[in-house]
Amino acid sequence: MTKIIWMSDPHFQNQGTIGGLDPRKRLGAAIEHANTHHGDADFAILSGDLVGDDIEGDYSELARYLARSGMAIHSMMGNNDDRQGLRAKLPLPQGTMAEFIQYAIETPQGMMICLDTHKPGSHAGAFCAARQDWLEQTLRRAGDTPAYIFMHHPPLALGLPKQDEIMLEDSAAFLDLIGRHANVKHLFMGHVHRPTCGSIRGIPFATIGALSFQAPAPRPAWDWESFEPAPEAPHYAVVEFTNDSVVLQFTQFCSVDFAVTE
Repeated sequence: MTKIIWMSDPHFQNQGTIGGLDPRKRLGAAIEHANTHHGDADFAILSGDLVGDDIEGDYSELARYLARSGMAIHSMMGNNDDRQGLRAKLPLPQGTMAEFIQYAIETPQGMMICLDTHKPGSHAGAFCAARQDWLEQTLRRAGDTPAYIFMHHPPLALGLPKQDEIMLEDSAAFLDLIGRHANVKHLFMGHVHRPTCGSIRGIPFATIGALSFQAPAPRPAWDWESFEPAPEAPHYAVVEFTNDSVVLQFTQFCSVDFAVTE
């Protein structure tokens, strides 16, 4: 069995608050909880939207927090991230793509493939020809080995109206690509700050709530001008892979009012 911790969207800031809460305390609580209760995990994946606006300061302080983890944490790009800043301050696996932050982690139960869907200047995602070619070659190299894909932006509409406006723009090409490879077994996505699950073209998927603030449910309707975080506790996921199953458990690591300052 391979066991991993999946976290997303810390929106870490080296000072100040976001969404009425302290993102440093939330991330610290998540790491402490995982260290205490899931120290047997093989590694963790942090699927994007790592920082705020202070690129150098946020990534530098984020690196200090992630170093508290008893397991390796593999960081990914989100729409709020900066490739140069991430590369300068956070470790990346050997073999990471030179131009984009894409890499594959081989485990006894399959290949964990982490994609870069960042589009500069946009909250929506992109997956250009160069990134598509890398993924195509990686899946071909995997052969019959199961492949599990982690990405920040969902490649499909989820019935979350505001988040669906900023999903992956190249979704059809991406879905056509993975549809050519029967070894793709599951998609894991961040970005939407809500847990959802389902399937697309026969491939199961899951999204995850944020380590920071949670987005409201789609009803009653809301827009970005009236946005207020949902009064819901943050969580991470424990994912266990065996030769014939994937089991995902969402784990609440603190109370809904923990680190709320406003």
